[in-house]
Amino acid sequence: MTKQFNKVALSFNAHPDDAEAWNAGVLKLLKDKGYKIVIATMTGGDLGGCNMNMEETARVRFEEAKKAAAVLDAEYYTLGGTDGFLFDTKEFRLKAISLIRKVNAGVIFTHLPNDYHSDHRTTASIVEAAAMISSLDPVPVSEKPLAVTPLLYHTSPLTLSDPLGSQIAPPHFYVNVTSVIETKKKMLGYHISQIDLMRHMHKIDDFFGFVLEGNRNYGKMAGVEYAEVYWQHLGGGFQKDPQIQNDLAEYLIK
Repeated sequence: MTKQFNKVALSFNAHPDDAEAWNAGVLKLLKDKGYKIVIATMTGGDLGGCNMNMEETARVRFEEAKKAAAVLDAEYYTLGGTDGFLFDTKEFRLKAISLIRKVNAGVIFTHLPNDYHSDHRTTASIVEAAAMISSLDPVPVSEKPLAVTPLLYHTSPLTLSDPLGSQIAPPHFYVNVTSVIETKKKMLGYHISQIDLMRHMHKIDDFFGFVLEGNRNYGKMAGVEYAEVYWQHLGGGFQKDPQIQNDLAEYLIK
């Protein structure tokens, strides 16, 4: 029997600006295919500011994230975790399940399990666990179970290396995002607070350009101008249907 996955794509990340940096091109392509887009973060990114306290930083970044999400007519949610102090707990797994059910997600994007950033790795663990049991009746949340376990995909940051600098397994597929790169630029452009932060933390003067250079590098690997890279979570407990690959077939490079 053919499974029906709801055309709601949930990009579930650690911080505001993660969806825009790693996933915005595909989110735009999916919106153009009729998907509803939802963006969520585990934390408010409250350490990601300069010359502001945590509360002010969280307020600024919430507004930036809402404006960026609005480019895709997307809903934006944050689960209230603390930037830099995110842990995989029962509380956050239940919050994640509630959100997945609330938005009726059919496809979920999150970080790689071996991403460079500890908050990203923790988010990947929470989202994987939450997605796997989001269709089960006994889970103690008020939202109704999903009809079918959602598909799970992983995004990549700017390099294909793990926290120790070793090479990550090659992507399952690349997506040509050249045609929607202006939308990605527009979404990134709302995260003004990150310009000073990246200059302070990493001595990167052009944060947005740095992100786009990563997409150009992936594009070179794929033989196009700009690309994003993806892995589908194919482990036990998850559906294996290549829905994103099929829906974006004209943009796919394996």
